[in-house]
Amino acid sequence: MRDNEVNGMDLNEVLLAVEKAAPVDAVEAVTRSVGLNLDALWVSFLVADMSGRALVRLVHVPIGGDVPAGRRQDEDVAMVLPFDGGPQEQALRAQRVLVEYVGDQHVVRAPVTQRGEAIGLLEIALPAAPTDAVVERVSRAAHTLAFVVIANRRHTDLFEWGQRTSPFTLAAEIQRRLLPASFTCEADSFTLAGWLEPAASIGGDTFDYSLARDLLHLSITDAVGHGVHSALTATLCVSGLRNARRRGGTLLEQAQAADEALIANAAASSPFATGLLGRLDLSTGILAVVNAGHPTPLLVRDGAVQPVALPANRPFGVLPHKPYRAAEIELQPGDRLVLLTDGMLERGAAALDLSKRLQHLSALHPREVVRVLGDLVLEVAGPVLPDDACLLILDWHGGHGDTRHTAAGADPHRASKRHRG
Repeated sequence: MRDNEVNGMDLNEVLLAVEKAAPVDAVEAVTRSVGLNLDALWVSFLVADMSGRALVRLVHVPIGGDVPAGRRQDEDVAMVLPFDGGPQEQALRAQRVLVEYVGDQHVVRAPVTQRGEAIGLLEIALPAAPTDAVVERVSRAAHTLAFVVIANRRHTDLFEWGQRTSPFTLAAEIQRRLLPASFTCEADSFTLAGWLEPAASIGGDTFDYSLARDLLHLSITDAVGHGVHSALTATLCVSGLRNARRRGGTLLEQAQAADEALIANAAASSPFATGLLGRLDLSTGILAVVNAGHPTPLLVRDGAVQPVALPANRPFGVLPHKPYRAAEIELQPGDRLVLLTDGMLERGAAALDLSKRLQHLSALHPREVVRVLGDLVLEVAGPVLPDDACLLILDWHGGHGDTRHTAAGADPHRASKRHRG
């Protein structure tokens, strides 16, 4: 098969099929072509639920047969499949293609992934056992599908609707828009993943990152209060950071911009936010950090977990005209840096021995670690959290340049070395 082919289709044909289809039909256009080219019995696309604990069958193309029942909106159907440790969960978490014999069908499940972001799963039922070449074709199709989803979800609410198995409040809607489009990013020198477990009444926690040519910008923030007011405070804080960053501002200028945004737009409630900002030099591994009244990050190095001592600065939105101070953390290959909000530490969450858990989770990809810790926080402090719990985990590998190894959108060498059962 030529490099520009996907399941026997020229890449230009795939792109043309996607462009001809409406955004809500783009995934079906690709999956139907895949199924027909492989003489499949049926093809499905399952999108990862926002909870991180389920897949949602959003597109099902029966080459023969009926469409399964499920949650409906207009003509669209969404069927929630909670994780149960089975092959669907294992394929997504381990980021590898799995083949299962079910009745008289051979079901191939391939992760739909881009730069480590686990978007979902492509399932194809075949009448005969697939060869290695067919498995590779399905894997390529799944990777292509990732780009189709990313391109088309900008134009429609279909994918967002499918991922939302619980209704959002207004505050949650505002908070959602403040988070990055992808919660995971793999590059040659680092792997990054974030997660947010929202409280019953939104607590204004956010995380953010942006990758430049030789720099990685990252932040984690926590706005005071709950509900819409907290979400609006978070909006001012995050927008101030992003605006300064996109103007080319230094780390200290970004901190100052967030501070000024809150002070200049303060209502009678005098909102403020804590935060931790970082700018990582990808060529050296040196992370410049500003801690604005935020919980101390944790560093996992050589199996030991230690808090990182940083000079304390005032939170954003208080004591105007007082300058911020930055510190540096020199990362070593193999280090894991954990940024978190106080929802991971306070009240019921304090029962979670975070340092011990981080040691036990060292073999897992950051994408899995943040979700495991999210589950654990819900176990000890839930099922309804009194405050948002937010995490941002950075694994530093070193070797910035053109050294990334990838198979169908993920680095197989960085996949979790064991599965969650």
